[in-house]
Amino acid sequence: MPELKLYNSLTRKKEVFEPLDPSHVRMYACGPTVYNYAHIGNARMAVVFDLWARVLRHLYPKVTYASNITDVEDKIMIAAREAGVPISEITEKYTRIYNDDMAALGVLPPDVQPKATEHIQEMIDLCTALIDKGHAYEAEGHVLFNVPSDPSYGALSGRSRDEQIAGARVEVAPYKKDPADFVLWKPSSEDEPGWDSPFGFGRPGWHIECSAMAEKHLGLPFDIHGGGADLKFPHHENEIAQSCCAHDTEDAPDSFAKYWLHNGFLTVEGEKMSKSLGNVLIAHDLIESYPGEALRLTLLSAQYRQPLDWSEATLQQNKKLLDKLYTKIKDSDVDAGEIPQGILDALCDDLNTPQVMAELNALAKADDIAALKAAGKLLGILQQDANEWLGYGQSDGAAEIEALLAERTQAKAEKNFARADEIRDQLKAQGIEIEDTPDGPIWRKAG
Repeated sequence: MPELKLYNSLTRKKEVFEPLDPSHVRMYACGPTVYNYAHIGNARMAVVFDLWARVLRHLYPKVTYASNITDVEDKIMIAAREAGVPISEITEKYTRIYNDDMAALGVLPPDVQPKATEHIQEMIDLCTALIDKGHAYEAEGHVLFNVPSDPSYGALSGRSRDEQIAGARVEVAPYKKDPADFVLWKPSSEDEPGWDSPFGFGRPGWHIECSAMAEKHLGLPFDIHGGGADLKFPHHENEIAQSCCAHDTEDAPDSFAKYWLHNGFLTVEGEKMSKSLGNVLIAHDLIESYPGEALRLTLLSAQYRQPLDWSEATLQQNKKLLDKLYTKIKDSDVDAGEIPQGILDALCDDLNTPQVMAELNALAKADDIAALKAAGKLLGILQQDANEWLGYGQSDGAAEIEALLAERTQAKAEKNFARADEIRDQLKAQGIEIEDTPDGPIWRKAG
């Protein structure tokens, strides 16, 4: 088995992956809060961790990959209130859209997709344990985690005490014992979603959700926890604090998850995505305009930890690469072979996808069809019919095109080359390209 290396955010270095149980690798990645459409940055996380799961499944006999759905949160409540519907109507709609959109990007369903609302008791139990152990307290209907009680707090992010407080200012309240303390449970009014608990009618804070769901479905400790770089602080830092302190392992921050993986930020044409700039790219919209595999390959074109600058030029470049690869495998009945060693070595080097791109080009140049198909299956590309991808026979006016093509063939047989050229130009103006082959002319819609 090749040696898998990954960059562990917790230790801030690249390490050789040593699973806790080689017969069963367990990974968790923070999924979406379902109140609106996912943007392309959300999609990058889903695609990256889908690839991690694919690589792990290739290397190990059993992998359990869990990625949650946050279906109770203040943003969801606001969206439901504005629409005048229960939160379940919002969350069910956008969960379905998210899963459909990610499937269009080649993302396989996680083995477990837990929903926060189905794990309320586990969250209440976690809150109770933290209170009993002196790491949390009740105040005005809230349960708050007391950050100074955790000697290892800050191990993941490396933030200083002042930075921790600055990062927590969104939650500053007079009932806090410490400015950095964060909410585990909050009260709900009668017209807000809520559940009965020992602390009163209320709902969980965001951070406690993933701690409870990860423990429920993967057990503690588990191998890999991941998500976007924006979650490192405070979300992932708080998960470690909650889970470790609840199990008396606060001096060992790796007793929750051994390895932490974070994908880098995504910019658009060199600028940060923001509503004010009007450059927030919605995955659902992009899928309407571009092939899912082209979007997927673009999301993988930069090494996952590095920033990715999304541009039309990069997207078109990856579409052209896929066109080249599909052209190579078109009409080939060769079955997929073994995963090429160069591809596997690149993926095992902390998902070195830029090197993967170079390996794909080399395989295409060598006409190694079996290797290309094997690599495509692992990477989640080259999974469509090649003729369909390349546009052969794909047009609403296929019958008319075929008739013109037959007329052109007849014109050439009669040496009426002017008419034959005229038909070619007519079809070209319609976006149809003709290729003359030894077996006769074929046509495709230009991509």
